[in-house]
Amino acid sequence: MGYRISFCSNAFSIILLLPRLDRVESVEPSEPRGGCDYFKGSWIEDDTYPLYNSASCPFINKQFNCQGNGRPDKVYLKYKWKPTACSLPRFDGLDFLKKMKGKKILFVGDSLSLNMWESLLCMVHAAVPLSKYSFKTAGNHSTLSIPEFDISLEYSHNVYLVDLVKEPRGVILKLDSIVNGDYSWKGYDVLIFNTWHWWVHTGKSQIGREWNSSVSKTCQGETTPLLRTTYPGPLPQAKSVVRQVLQTMSKPVTLLDITMLSLLRKDGHPSVYGGNKGNDCSHWCLAGPPDTWNQILYALLSNSQGARDFGLNL
Repeated sequence: MGYRISFCSNAFSIILLLPRLDRVESVEPSEPRGGCDYFKGSWIEDDTYPLYNSASCPFINKQFNCQGNGRPDKVYLKYKWKPTACSLPRFDGLDFLKKMKGKKILFVGDSLSLNMWESLLCMVHAAVPLSKYSFKTAGNHSTLSIPEFDISLEYSHNVYLVDLVKEPRGVILKLDSIVNGDYSWKGYDVLIFNTWHWWVHTGKSQIGREWNSSVSKTCQGETTPLLRTTYPGPLPQAKSVVRQVLQTMSKPVTLLDITMLSLLRKDGHPSVYGGNKGNDCSHWCLAGPPDTWNQILYALLSNSQGARDFGLNL
């Protein structure tokens, strides 16, 4: 596994959480569930973090293993996300496994999905380090199975989610077609889709000005987050488009709106510690911000609405 990236871009992904569609009633897709908006808040220091030791996790891709690649600072590991109006439950790996017992969870998307998937594997492994597991990869599909809990955590590499085809006029994306490629998404209890990153592969994007730095600066050398609740630069226009589209869908989805909390983590990227040449300001260190994405996923799955939608073992 491994997808090299050597340019810098804003940290934005569209992450959609879908339950099995034969189980649920329609809900508003863009509204936070359980009475708490987990996506509005700020980063605060917490000495009990990180949630796992990257050196003890056997699943981390080299390009995400910043400490293993020689990153000298560790303060970036000590930040947790604090929602403004409530508390985000601390991830409990054993509780997650018990609630998800007998379930199949599939992450579908690009290498940022890989980032999030490997984070979850590390968080679960830290809770049950002695449990037997099997790990296999076939083509673009990888699976971690833990027989003790009859659970599979899977990842399917699919950068656009729709078909990329060759036609006489050139290579095009067919937004209404999923005929080609690996689209075997049926039979899973939870589907987590991520896209956007590959839609903006146009070269370097200097974002230092938005971080109140010189325009030539990137994430290189950043060691602390932006300690504020809003991002000083513009948010991606695609975010509002996604919300509008989700409102028109007949089947319910939940938008994991990690855009703002991720943009604030200018310190969380591999930069020059991604194990490859170049300056990676697109992916994330593990341990790091993707652990918070999974904490929010855990919180949404664990509340009463999520339990009903996903048929969890509460």
